[in-house]
Amino acid sequence: MALLPKRTRPSDSIPTSSMADVAFLLLIFFLVTTVFPKDRGLALVLPDEVADVSPSNVLHLLILPTGAVEVRRGASQQGTRVEAPQIGGIWRQAVAQNPALIAALKTSPDAAYQHMVDVLDQLHSARAQRISLQLLEAGAR
Repeated sequence: MALLPKRTRPSDSIPTSSMADVAFLLLIFFLVTTVFPKDRGLALVLPDEVADVSPSNVLHLLILPTGAVEVRRGASQQGTRVEAPQIGGIWRQAVAQNPALIAALKTSPDAAYQHMVDVLDQLHSARAQRISLQLLEAGAR
């Protein structure tokens, strides 16, 4: 009598020996194909060279620590205090009188960053193209 070979039953378990390989391949795929956004920041175009500017072509906007903005025209030391939302209208009127106008934005070191951003937003909405950003010196007020 011949012995029949013993039948082997198919396994009912899932082979997991290559699961780690598949997981690492998927991880590498997603790392390589993911696009990370870049911080845009402020879009500023810097001039190629420094130019002399006539004081009559400058509108000084001094941002005070309280958030108020002191507006001075040209070389005048007299200024008027306004709030940030009024800057857009002031800029439109001033640039209508003098198209070569430059906004000199001077921020106090004690002023909150948001105050400067509010004024920049107003100038941007008024389509100001030439803006000078400066730090207001302690004794310059």
